[in-house]
Amino acid sequence: MAKSFYHFILRYRGTDEKDEMTKFANHAYHDHSFPKMSDSYDELSRYLEMNGDYLPSMTVFDRAWELYIQLEKERG
Repeated sequence: MAKSFYHFILRYRGTDEKDEMTKFANHAYHDHSFPKMSDSYDELSRYLEMNGDYLPSMTVFDRAWELYIQLEKERG
């Protein structure tokens, strides 16, 4: 079974917010309404477009999504 995107992004959480991915992960963790079980690009992007004011741009999500898909393919 594939991990949800939320579980994937949590691997980037950290106290040193040195990059946009870490900031995104930290904010998603604190966003209690984040769709934690979703693995749907459409659902997640719609949610973030409406509620992800913590993202400087959707490009951050798109890069994270590409990494997520790549990892899931590798996991088989």
